[in-house]
Amino acid sequence: MRAESHSYDVIVLDLMLPKRDGLSVLAELRRQSRPMHILLLTARDTVADRVQGLDAGADDYLVKPFALEELLARVAALCRRAYGTKQPRLAVGDLVVDTAARRASQAGLALALTAREHLLLEYLARRCGQVVTRAEIEEHIYDEQADPLSNVVDSAVSSLRKKLAAASAAPLIHTRRGFGYILEAGPVRASAP
Repeated sequence: MRAESHSYDVIVLDLMLPKRDGLSVLAELRRQSRPMHILLLTARDTVADRVQGLDAGADDYLVKPFALEELLARVAALCRRAYGTKQPRLAVGDLVVDTAARRASQAGLALALTAREHLLLEYLARRCGQVVTRAEIEEHIYDEQADPLSNVVDSAVSSLRKKLAAASAAPLIHTRRGFGYILEAGPVRASAP
């Protein structure tokens, strides 16, 4: 199971798995103390079923059939909770990232970002003021097929920097040599030796 070896912000877990009961998967993840939020999907719709799932460690419970918009909204809410924010809009200096609408603007100008660039910007904004390593970016933004020796992260950061620089004179993404990247407004602080 990938969740045992990878870190995810949110897992959508169906209780009706082909070879294993979803509640046993949930129990195993909780025994490992994995810091992810888990949304259960199921056709089981009684109050007792919902209580059992939540008592087993689920963060949310959604009964089938459901509207895709509701699933996406619940996943977005769990992501906000994972990063300690209740607001779908993240602001860093003159940069605003609207995670619900999947839009970003800087200095009041809309940014034309690819889906991957938006995911990268959102991840950096959620970790604002923290150094984010290339490995963390690869794990959260790219699938397992990304070559760890490639420069895919550096290229994506470079492309995103260019788009941000076109909208504002103040750089927001800074490199911490040997550590990774940091998104922050204001002057660059000296990196640790």
